[in-house]
Amino acid sequence: MEKRALIAIAISFLILFLYQLFFMKSEPQKSRQLPAKEKQQPIPARHEVTKPGIPIPENTTFEEKEIKIETDLYSAIFTSRGASLKYYALKTYKDKNGENVVLLKKPGLKPPLSIGSKEDLELSDVNFNTYGKDLELNKIDKTGTLIFEYSHEGSTLKRTYTFYNDSFKIDIRDEVTGLPAYWITVGTEFGIYDSKNTSVHIGPVLLKEADRIEFNAQKLNEQKSFHENLKWIAQEDKYFFASLVPLTPMEEARVWKLKDSPLIAFHSKQEINNFILYAGPKEYDTLKALNLGLEHIVDFGFFSIVAIPLFWILKFFYTLVGNYGWAIIILTLIVRIPFIPLVNKSQKSMKKMQEIQPKMAEIREKYKKDPQRMQKEMMDLYKKHKVNPIGGCLPILLQIPIFFALYKILLIAIELRNAPFMLWIKDLSAPDTMFGHIPSWFPLIGGFAVGPLPILMGITMIIQQKMTPTSLDPTQNKIMMLMPIIFTFLFLNFASGLVLYWLMNNVFSIIQQFYVNKKLAREAV
Repeated sequence: MEKRALIAIAISFLILFLYQLFFMKSEPQKSRQLPAKEKQQPIPARHEVTKPGIPIPENTTFEEKEIKIETDLYSAIFTSRGASLKYYALKTYKDKNGENVVLLKKPGLKPPLSIGSKEDLELSDVNFNTYGKDLELNKIDKTGTLIFEYSHEGSTLKRTYTFYNDSFKIDIRDEVTGLPAYWITVGTEFGIYDSKNTSVHIGPVLLKEADRIEFNAQKLNEQKSFHENLKWIAQEDKYFFASLVPLTPMEEARVWKLKDSPLIAFHSKQEINNFILYAGPKEYDTLKALNLGLEHIVDFGFFSIVAIPLFWILKFFYTLVGNYGWAIIILTLIVRIPFIPLVNKSQKSMKKMQEIQPKMAEIREKYKKDPQRMQKEMMDLYKKHKVNPIGGCLPILLQIPIFFALYKILLIAIELRNAPFMLWIKDLSAPDTMFGHIPSWFPLIGGFAVGPLPILMGITMIIQQKMTPTSLDPTQNKIMMLMPIIFTFLFLNFASGLVLYWLMNNVFSIIQQFYVNKKLAREAV
């Protein structure tokens, strides 16, 4: 049974390894499987759109006007062309060169917040009239507004932006008359800072009820449409995003590909449409405090029920010690406390299992032609010596969900972005690269990072195994001795914070095993 558990654990980590190997290097995370009824939503082809759009003059007479918005949190440039956004940078987040993180360098194929009466967002290229001027908000002037207006042949559109100095949110109010329909988009380029890091989903995403639905740009070969209970649409990368949250009911959310770029938009029939535009970091607590459902942009994955409480505890310890490395060590210790009695019991059980190995070997030899009798004799032997054959692996199996939850936290939490620990560990969210990388030509693990932290973790696994009671089965012992080597290679490309967790978990296990072994030795005397 121990052998089976060992294989189960190895398979779990192998899956994680293969995920890193293939998904983190080649393409974004696979999108959630869509319900059949949503896949089959009839979407009219573009030539089938028969409703006339808003009239557009052939020659615009307005000259494009740019308006700069400065707050303590971001810099933005709005343009009269389409009443849209042209540039957006975060002041409180820096890149590797110390420059502001830019979430919009250029408007792209469709500028953010483009609008129109059809899905081609035909008003994105017309000039709006505006009397607004540059705004510089601060702790005294906390809010400001910017108004764009457009009118032609009986159709009018008035857009009002409201800015806040202490928030990444921007209020949008669109008042339209004379339009057969209303469309608005996040744009093709907005919200994505790092498109190369494919360890998580990158691109369009929407929230329908409580379901987060991702779209893979490479596989978006047809339009997809969604109705009812639409919470928000967004473009995201690993740490940042830009989203539109409707405050008035939307008829539809649609995502499609415009040339090679995915585009996601809302459709409404209302004459007044209110939104909150939020473009910034994926800070879970900040987003949850908005009470807009935006916290779901932070995807903690399958073990979110474990990951979210762990994340809260981790941040609580960080507020106490001011360093996420030490917070991880304290968290590791706290997580181990409930398992101490179970681990003690399992270690004693393993010791007894080791003692009865000769009797087990006799039973196997004696009843090798009668499996049912062999099983009965084995169970009688376990019962007589009060041992549980699965006791040795249970503590490890119970910690697997915690491991995967921490893996997800350390992978996506922006709070750990560039978070240093000590000595050579400068970023707990990144692999330890102190010794460089394995040459790319090396099979399977070519390009993986190499650093002392995973090697230390492997050494502690060897020490732990040397202290643990072993089986007399030579095959099982050989497998056990290979585990530290396999785990060391698996952990090479994991985030340093995760390796630190496993390393300290091993250290605490060694200390506990030391005291258990001494106690058993005293009892034997």
